[in-house]
Amino acid sequence: MNLSEGLKNEILVHAKDELPKECCGLIIIKKGRTRYKPCENVSDIPKETFILATSDYVKAEEEGEIVAVVHSHPFESPEPSVADKVACEKSNVEWFIVNPTTEKWGYYKPSGFKLPFVGREFYFGIIDCYSLVKDYFKQELNIDMNDYFREDRFWEKGESLYEDNFEKEGFIKIPINEIKKHDLLFMHLEANLPNHAAIYLGEQQILHHVQGRLSSRDILGEYYIKNTAFAARHKSL
Repeated sequence: MNLSEGLKNEILVHAKDELPKECCGLIIIKKGRTRYKPCENVSDIPKETFILATSDYVKAEEEGEIVAVVHSHPFESPEPSVADKVACEKSNVEWFIVNPTTEKWGYYKPSGFKLPFVGREFYFGIIDCYSLVKDYFKQELNIDMNDYFREDRFWEKGESLYEDNFEKEGFIKIPINEIKKHDLLFMHLEANLPNHAAIYLGEQQILHHVQGRLSSRDILGEYYIKNTAFAARHKSL
């Protein structure tokens, strides 16, 4: 879709008003007319990324058909980042990006973009250890897993997302000494609750994505074994 000059001006005003934070919003079609709905950015680091408030999304969805996501890059090129591309694929709608200073625009639409398993940059809640697990099981085993909203350092708030949801996703606990290829290891890395998942590849190799690092294959050594809370296998395996 093409944005009218009127819509572009509305978005630019919003983006400039939100400086130095990233703005975010939705484009909807209501009664045959295209409209821009500014939304609240509830990210903990709004100068670097955005999380669109759920309540704003629900209101927009009730008001009309959501056809695009909009956000700004206050200090960078408006070209979509890797995280933007991944999130756009999940949203299944077009994305428009603007730099409020240069007033230049970027654009991306869902096109089947897939990240490699190894070498991914880390963006919590978008490209992290759970998204790697989810992508691996879909691409390697054709097993679909649900996505879950997760706040950065959720375990410090007493939330145990892996323990609460692994059974819903079709996994059952197994003894750690019985793991085989495709099993999951749930770890507590510098945490009291399981906050990390790794995929066992066999031959003492794991595939995982540690916060602040690129995703990688590593040896399942003493450190990771010591910090493993439990192992699990998908019931289909």
